[in-house]
Amino acid sequence: MAGDLEGKVALISGGARGMGAAEARLFVAEGGRVVIGDVLDDEGKETAAAIGDSAHYVHLDVTQESDWQSVVAETEARFGRLDVLVNNAGVLRFGLLEDTELADYEFVIRINQIGVFLGMKSVVAAMRRAGGGSIVNISSMAGLRGIGGALAYTASKFAVRGMTKVAAIELGSSNIRVNSVHPGGVETPMVASMEAGDQEAEASEGNFTFPLARIGQPEEVAQLVLFLASEKSSYSTGAEFLVDGGDMAGDMPEAFRSAIEARNV
Repeated sequence: MAGDLEGKVALISGGARGMGAAEARLFVAEGGRVVIGDVLDDEGKETAAAIGDSAHYVHLDVTQESDWQSVVAETEARFGRLDVLVNNAGVLRFGLLEDTELADYEFVIRINQIGVFLGMKSVVAAMRRAGGGSIVNISSMAGLRGIGGALAYTASKFAVRGMTKVAAIELGSSNIRVNSVHPGGVETPMVASMEAGDQEAEASEGNFTFPLARIGQPEEVAQLVLFLASEKSSYSTGAEFLVDGGDMAGDMPEAFRSAIEARNV
């Protein structure tokens, strides 16, 4: 039986590790071919080599328009077409408003926001040549609500959410769908490398208060991204898709939570 991405070619930014690498592995398992773009050259090459001939690594600094143009051209030259873009590259920086330096704010915005803009802009012509396509922009729960201590990150992820909607409006007539994915806490090297804030400390202790009380795995996000990349989501565009264990659903008083936990023993 053919996979969900049989005959499709995808470009994944930030694909050397974490969620991007999980997406690349799943896409190939579902019949696709993948170009992995990243600035982590050694890890990117290792990831592509482990996947096999259907994966290829290229150096991609998402803040540089010339890099995007070169990678799109190389993707078409190597695999003949480009059907899917996953704007996965991102960085996370913590800091209170009053303590955030302009340079740190701009660093996050350039990667998380401008990188997504350049990625979408750069693939449109190639996707039109392919007869259409799917763009999946990785935002965050922080693109739906504020997170104290993460001003730049929150701003960038709200921007990704908004840009997704505008691109969906403009590109729909070209049969190019654009959707955003909003993960909650996911166990990735990016998160693990950061100094623990309140949420991270809570996660490390296992004190989750949302419905699926655990941290997410990159493979779980990849399954949702696969759905949006494939024709199974052919009538979805300009939309937001949560993969957060129910965190955005809300909370309940401690007394009721304790009562439920007692029943589950």
